[in-house]
Amino acid sequence: MRPIPVVATALCLALAACGGDPASDAESGGVVTGEEMAERVAAADIKPQPGRYRSTVEVLEFAIPGAPPEMSEMMRGNMAKRTSEYCLTQEEADRGFEKMARQSQEGSDCKVEKFAIAGGDIDARMTCAVPGQGTMTMTMTGTGSPTRSDMDMTMKGDFAGQGEASMRMKVTNERIGDCP
Repeated sequence: MRPIPVVATALCLALAACGGDPASDAESGGVVTGEEMAERVAAADIKPQPGRYRSTVEVLEFAIPGAPPEMSEMMRGNMAKRTSEYCLTQEEADRGFEKMARQSQEGSDCKVEKFAIAGGDIDARMTCAVPGQGTMTMTMTGTGSPTRSDMDMTMKGDFAGQGEASMRMKVTNERIGDCP
């Protein structure tokens, strides 16, 4: 699995979760390009506030077919909850999310099938080709503002060549103060 493009896209969506076009592209047979994502993010006219942020990723469920419950619990425990902090400068905040949206699909085997943003709510779905393992589908729903986002993400696919596996996680980004 190639997690970098998936994580980049997830973070872009988590941070960009305000205002915009509520269209569902998969329903019309389309795929959202990086350019279209950038346009929708720009149209949302929402920019993050500069400052210090805390990002928390929490694995809520992890299931591998045929695996004993102890293995799933061990995997979930190993990946359970990770927190990091970062500083967003005024210059970065002024650029908004457009660049991140464009870069989210560069060099990836992922296709965004749905990207709907309306009134602080987001609903998105993407499918990624994973070499030697088939495809993985990620769905994301959540809310956001210039200082916080809360996303629920579910990934389903053949993670380890064992058949249909799934992982559900919650990603929260919140402004916790000014940069030092």
